[in-house]
Amino acid sequence: MSAVEYRSILKYRLMIPMFPNDETCPVCRKACLDKYGEHALHCRELPGFKYRHDFVRDALMDILRRAGISAKKEAPVNFLTDPSEGRSTLRPADVLVFGWEGGKHACVDLTGVSPLAGFQENGFVAGQAVLKAESKKVEKHAKACEDNQHAFVPLAFDTFGSLAPEAVRFLSRVQRVVHSNFSTPQGRGFVFSRLGFSIQKGMAAQFVARLPAILM
Repeated sequence: MSAVEYRSILKYRLMIPMFPNDETCPVCRKACLDKYGEHALHCRELPGFKYRHDFVRDALMDILRRAGISAKKEAPVNFLTDPSEGRSTLRPADVLVFGWEGGKHACVDLTGVSPLAGFQENGFVAGQAVLKAESKKVEKHAKACEDNQHAFVPLAFDTFGSLAPEAVRFLSRVQRVVHSNFSTPQGRGFVFSRLGFSIQKGMAAQFVARLPAILM
């Protein structure tokens, strides 16, 4: 992580302003590019909107590979559905882990949220945003996976690095596999620290891409 990226993450975590006040987003022209960086992370019209998601997904794939766990990213399963639409979305699984649970393959679906989004209106409750994100994923995809003899693992995280309970359970099992395959002390905590760093690194890249040159 570069010095500029590291400073941007520290400012975000400490809620130190990093953008000028009341500037309009140069891309979507619909919202204020707020000084704390929330819009820079979540504007869907900014190039590379999915960068953080894909960066964390790729880090997870590397962790699984190093642990000796067979998996495939962007695996076409053709049954993930949205109950509100009542049909298959034909979207791939972010990560498909083979033979994960009782011989069933597991569809791992990553989602990242901000715990600060809407906190001025609704108040701030630690861990609430990531729990809500996990619940939404389960409601959306769990039944379709079960009906097609697959397990479903929602891997929800927030921009401060908090993980939802199902994500913790999944990664804890991966960590146990790492421990069983690599007995060196360096392997302890490898899974959580690697994924946590990837979340922050992905955010830092998004911040730096929007920072005014004078603040670089």
